[in-house]
Amino acid sequence: MYKVNKSILALSLVTVFSGVITPLAAQVTVGGSKTGLDGRQNTITTAVPFLMITPDSRAGGMGDVGAATPNDPNALHWNMAKFPFNDRPGAVTLNYTPWLKQLVPDINLGYLSVYGKINEQSVVAGSLRYFSLGQINFTDQFGNSTGNYTPNELALDLGYASKLSKNFSLGIAFRYIRSDLAGGFNQSQTPVGAGNSFAGDITAYYQNKTKVKYEDKSYRLNYGFGAAITNIGAKISYTSQQYENFIPINLRLGTYGQIEIDQYNTIALAADITKLLVPTNPVYQTDSAGRVVLSGGQPVILEGMDPNVPVIQGMLQSFYDAPGGFKEELREINYSMGMEYWYDKQFAIRAGYFHESPTKGNRNYLTFGTGFKFSVFGLDLSYLVALKQNHPLNNTLRFSFLFDFDAFASQKEEKKKEDFIAE
Repeated sequence: MYKVNKSILALSLVTVFSGVITPLAAQVTVGGSKTGLDGRQNTITTAVPFLMITPDSRAGGMGDVGAATPNDPNALHWNMAKFPFNDRPGAVTLNYTPWLKQLVPDINLGYLSVYGKINEQSVVAGSLRYFSLGQINFTDQFGNSTGNYTPNELALDLGYASKLSKNFSLGIAFRYIRSDLAGGFNQSQTPVGAGNSFAGDITAYYQNKTKVKYEDKSYRLNYGFGAAITNIGAKISYTSQQYENFIPINLRLGTYGQIEIDQYNTIALAADITKLLVPTNPVYQTDSAGRVVLSGGQPVILEGMDPNVPVIQGMLQSFYDAPGGFKEELREINYSMGMEYWYDKQFAIRAGYFHESPTKGNRNYLTFGTGFKFSVFGLDLSYLVALKQNHPLNNTLRFSFLFDFDAFASQKEEKKKEDFIAE
């Protein structure tokens, strides 16, 4: 039973990401009328969706916010421009996320990130994201085993950010993406190979502080705004027939505010909005048998626009191509918000909420998390509770581990001084 489930999972992934079975698999919305989709699902689909999975437990405990949260050692995923404002001069983080834990035990996402400050203005960073889909037993049409394979996807990132002023910075990142879901598995005599793509991020960040008064008391308010367009890159293909799929080009805007209650207690709120800059699936005309009507070899579109366009055109088109008009465009915006409380900069409690429209995927969930800071190490944990439908991370505990370069170096220097004094 276990092997059957995983074989189905593998075939589903190949079908969705490569379009081998039909070029329009997971891309076609049929029927409809000039009044719109009447509440039916019209989810935007892309290849390599693992690029959109929250890799770290701090953001995972705050409803998946990250455009403007400060002091983020995993900022390369969210907003490269945040790095120059980090308190630490450098750090390494290791993040682990079990995936579909309630169904299978060996699907997981690992994320390794490292950054270092060149000077007070500039930072370089790199990361490796690896998504393992466990071992899958492939079979032929008669149920005979054709071998085992471990599908996997990875992304290798390199980024640079610099302050342009005391409060404002810009960042760029470059990304190599490889998605190997079938290991050369043949479907209808069509080999399914690994997909490769290159992409980039353009990011901006503004941070400042002020004082606010309440009942004759003065409190410091730290706040920030972030903007990022991530995964701007070439389409990806898994077959020799060159059925190309958009990667998840994403626009993220966010804000953050933190009140320092006293020298020991701080509380912060953050919120993000996100939108995929990928064409929306149109509504295609169908015949009496439910088959898509073709004209000149191309499907006839009733509502919406042709999604098979170049990348830049698709990014621009994504703002006005929804078959349901402006109302549907608004449904394509996801909202997330989070809260973070710190005591003495050593212990944190977090909570958050994520919302997606019912017609665009219906991901709605609460998140909870906690964090601990020690002299050299840091540990973050997060937990997700799905609200409206199941989620691959439902009731799953995630981990993030941080290693602080500066604290470690300072500790070594202090140890040398103590040894010298002792001698």
